[in-house]
Amino acid sequence: MEITDVRVFPIEDEKLCAYVSVVLDRCFMINDIKIIRGREGLFISMPSRKKRNGEFKDVAHPLNQETRRRFEERILSEYRVRLEGGDGAGAPAGAAPQESETSRRSLEDVERDHLDDAFWGMS
Repeated sequence: MEITDVRVFPIEDEKLCAYVSVVLDRCFMINDIKIIRGREGLFISMPSRKKRNGEFKDVAHPLNQETRRRFEERILSEYRVRLEGGDGAGAPAGAAPQESETSRRSLEDVERDHLDDAFWGMS
């Protein structure tokens, strides 16, 4: 399995740093991965839903530590490139220029853009 594309949507929030979409093998997309700022640094949180009892359950997640590590390393690397104003090496051709950390947008703006752009790279 190869992570073929990564799209990072930085936001302005105390602990939530960004939403991320990932494409695997150019044929399977995972949306709503989060980059969280924790006590020990940045980490990723896989997409989840709230159950009736109030607990959250991942709806997509790696099955082993090696795969989780690969996801986390690639996603956090793309996030750092995005913050440095890089061209977002994982972004598809023709993607919009990346913003710097100082131009982060509100959660509402990112959610709107994320939904509007949910099927990027699909051709």
